[in-house]
Amino acid sequence: MTVINKMIHQLTVPTPYAVGDVHTYLLKGETLSLVDAGVNTEEAWIALVAQLKDIGYEPNDIEQIILTHHHPDHTGLIERFSQVERIIGHRNITPWIMRDEAYFKHFEDFYYHYFTLSGVPKEFQVFIERLRVPLKFSGKGELTDVIDEGDRLPGHSEFRVIETKGHAQSHLSFLNMVDGTFIGGDHLLQHISPNPIMEPPLIGETERPKPLLQYRKNITKCLDLGIRVILPGHGKIFSNLEEVVARQRAKQESRATKVLSLLRNYSHTPFQLCEQIFPRQYQLQLDLTMSETIGQLDYLEDKGLVTKTIEDGVFVYHAI
Repeated sequence: MTVINKMIHQLTVPTPYAVGDVHTYLLKGETLSLVDAGVNTEEAWIALVAQLKDIGYEPNDIEQIILTHHHPDHTGLIERFSQVERIIGHRNITPWIMRDEAYFKHFEDFYYHYFTLSGVPKEFQVFIERLRVPLKFSGKGELTDVIDEGDRLPGHSEFRVIETKGHAQSHLSFLNMVDGTFIGGDHLLQHISPNPIMEPPLIGETERPKPLLQYRKNITKCLDLGIRVILPGHGKIFSNLEEVVARQRAKQESRATKVLSLLRNYSHTPFQLCEQIFPRQYQLQLDLTMSETIGQLDYLEDKGLVTKTIEDGVFVYHAI
């Protein structure tokens, strides 16, 4: 547990993921709020309860939970706080915490269709059967309040909501307009670059989001917000925003340059590129590595450096 100031405490709980511990933030004000809720494991719950006790609170004292995004390590314990009056977040969190079967089927169908178009062999597509596995660590509940860009946080009017899609299509961050404190979820991390995870279009829409382009736009947007200190979902608190943004943009552009150099040798399907860029990871983390690869192709296509054709029902990318 870390005291940020008299109004904010950072609470840290373990996760079963490679990223390690995740932070939640206790906000004091008109309402006692918890920003994010860790992962749904007994170890995380015990750790969170102990840290609340250290600062004089019990779980029943929490009046509302505010979510940065829908991933399991940020929503996991919402159902343990059965007494909370409000659960607040982006509308795109709803299908995940309400276990919307129609949306999950839509999600799986999208991955199957798009990965087929991307040249992923059928023997690798068994991973689609595992897409729901992380739900065991995710919380169940229902949003009572939907927030988006420009809104003020209920009970904490000094915090303005900033849309920060990219890592997730539900991602929001929260900026204290008085002192420049930025609660950033997984949008801004000092030690790693968040994965630009591919998600389907909303049901009824046809255009898929392009998360890497969203992410680049939204980290650049942060440079003009007057942010002084970043409270991240993982890793250390930091204030060197310009340095971190420059490093993350440079790392992404370096990877895009590698993709472009491969395409200048000969044309590739997205899967062929993924095999070469992530030779040790792609079989075990196909969704993440393909999301990253397709993100780089989106970036290069947006820059006018590549084009794609469909050959035998599969996307083939070519350097221009």
